[in-house]
Amino acid sequence: MNEEVTAFIENLGAVWQIELSKQLREMVHQTIPSVEERIQYKKPHFLKNGHYAAVISPSKDAIAFMIMNTTGMEFPKGFEGPPERKWIKIKEGVSPDYTVLSSLLAQATQTL
Repeated sequence: MNEEVTAFIENLGAVWQIELSKQLREMVHQTIPSVEERIQYKKPHFLKNGHYAAVISPSKDAIAFMIMNTTGMEFPKGFEGPPERKWIKIKEGVSPDYTVLSSLLAQATQTL
């Protein structure tokens, strides 16, 4: 795991944001064992074979988890974004369905 990404997550303001981001990061690593990670555009980005796969994007009151390469995919209610990338905003006290997120991420990255 990339030390810059670790530091970024550890320096998020709220404890819930830190814990959520750690869990999302772990889910990405379990879903894409060969994933590369880096800080780019001031956010943690996850890549598979040099192609963007996912992004953790914190804001004041939420953590957005973005999945790239989603054209043609069906997403459950709650996701936003254009056809090529979709994200879900997760607020304090909400626990995302990591199984669903992992499945969507695996589907989006299978051709990368």
